Amino acid sequence: MSKLWGARFDKKSDSLADQFTFSISYDHRLARFDVVGSIAHAQMLAKQGIIPKSDAQKILAGLKKILIKIDLGDFKFDAKAEDIHTDIQNKLKELIGKPADKLHTARSRNDQIVLDMKLYCRWEMAEIITAITQLQKAVLGFATKNNDVIIPAYTHLQSAQVVLLAHHMLAYVEMLQRDKTRVLDCFCRNDAMPLGACALSGTSLKTDREYVARLLNFSRVANNSMDVVSDRDFIVELISVCAMIAGHLSRISEDLILWASKEFDLIDIDSSFCTGSSIMPHKKNPDVLELVRGSTAVVIGNLTQIHVLLKALPLTYNRDLQLDKPVLFDTIDKTKNMLLVVSKIFASLKVNKDKARLRVLDESFFTVDVMDYLVKKGVSYRDAHDILGRMVKECLDEGKSISSLTRLELKKFSVVFEEDVKKLFNPQMSVKIKSSLGSTNPDMVKKQLDYWNKKISI
Repeated sequence: MSKLWGARFDKKSDSLADQFTFSISYDHRLARFDVVGSIAHAQMLAKQGIIPKSDAQKILAGLKKILIKIDLGDFKFDAKAEDIHTDIQNKLKELIGKPADKLHTARSRNDQIVLDMKLYCRWEMAEIITAITQLQKAVLGFATKNNDVIIPAYTHLQSAQVVLLAHHMLAYVEMLQRDKTRVLDCFCRNDAMPLGACALSGTSLKTDREYVARLLNFSRVANNSMDVVSDRDFIVELISVCAMIAGHLSRISEDLILWASKEFDLIDIDSSFCTGSSIMPHKKNPDVLELVRGSTAVVIGNLTQIHVLLKALPLTYNRDLQLDKPVLFDTIDKTKNMLLVVSKIFASLKVNKDKARLRVLDESFFTVDVMDYLVKKGVSYRDAHDILGRMVKECLDEGKSISSLTRLELKKFSVVFEEDVKKLFNPQMSVKIKSSLGSTNPDMVKKQLDYWNKKISI
């Protein structure tokens, strides 16, 4: 198979060198974007009179035939081609003959691959945003269906206060929304059209880069030809955002893994997303969520890998940059798969409501509410904290519950205590009395559910 640069050399490259340097085994997934970029480039060459319009028409007809094959899944890449650019160039020549040799006028593989990667990233960013939205919808559906369920909330993985399960789910929705805005931010840095920079210095041919940018829906043309052929910031940024997404999915997975354990027993994960044990027949293991958690390590590792790959590379293009693709492709695949599988898990997730009711009866959940009761009666926050600390210690030492204390026993800790304080030892009351914006108050949570259900459905 001929190489685009072969005429310079007097012997064939070593087969091991070919095996080591060829990228067609993974960059073939850029085929569609390579053809789309080439179509725009050929249109520009014809418009500017750089190649005859008759040749351009043949090139465009051939490229469109190749694109149709790609979109139908009929494109068969040649494993012996050096890269996807060479493969498409060779296939085009098989289709239309000599005019195909004019397609590569006024461009290099250096600017061509940056264009391919930018188009690919743009496509995948849209896919990721769609997948995040799908997960948000699944989480909101689960939250809405269980909007009256109260669960324990934790700090330091120790029981802290009670919250509505829907409030906890809304925290996930907020996390994921920030991820969407980060993906959208990536579009900004991706949005400079690189084609026409050629190898590194531009070209003396009278190209129209702005025209190509318009054809490919870029808002601007990259300003510096040296920078653009060596720029992979947009890839680093997208992998970084994916690492953030994966980190959030790992945290969500960890919550669900804990809640599904017998010790928590708050949820039941559908069996279709669990596995069993080869030795313990009773086991129902949340393996899928564990692999989401584990895949996060791979994505974060990919981010480290791309940073190290780019470290200390001199301007401009270096062949090291070929290796940006495997880490990007792997990151994109894992991120989308994690988003989709977690969406499916939420769609079939069930709450053990009876267990949840029992878990929120512990009076320690309501000590902050009693402190607020004292503060409302004029006790300083510090004094209220000390009063509750002494009450908790004494009740623990004597095996009593705070709610069982008599009025006189309560007065011993503070004269402002009255019997009405006992109504606070109730999970429904605890969430109801929260009044700060963004709190777990049922009315506020309902408004947030309504807001997000409307926003996500748009």
